[in-house]
Amino acid sequence: MKYQIDMGCHSVYCIQFHLVFCVKYRRKVLTDPISERLKSLVVNIASNFGIRIIEQETDKDHIHILFASKPSVTLSKFINSLKSVTSRMIRKEFPEVRKELWGKAFWSPSYFLASVGQVTLSDVKKYVENQGKQL
Repeated sequence: MKYQIDMGCHSVYCIQFHLVFCVKYRRKVLTDPISERLKSLVVNIASNFGIRIIEQETDKDHIHILFASKPSVTLSKFINSLKSVTSRMIRKEFPEVRKELWGKAFWSPSYFLASVGQVTLSDVKKYVENQGKQL
């Protein structure tokens, strides 16, 4: 098995996630200038948490973010910060989105988060199963 690994003082790890969240009411407000600003904000916020953005892209009503994290990061705090700061900044810098969205919400309250790996679960399972058999 080969991983792209990160290192801490006393650890070696490979922790990667796929995150998706949607604009409230699935409104199609992520135009090119808003999308570019959003992606810039995501990179800045992630760096404050020690998170590395691997890839990100938007559609008109949602964003996909692939990122690598440290073991010490509390993911719920990162995601909450990501959603609240980007919501506040986008609504402030692009007041035209208020025509599509009302109130203080920009994002839907839910999100999708999945761990991702560089090998399949079945490969890892086989590797673990065979550890005691190699003499």
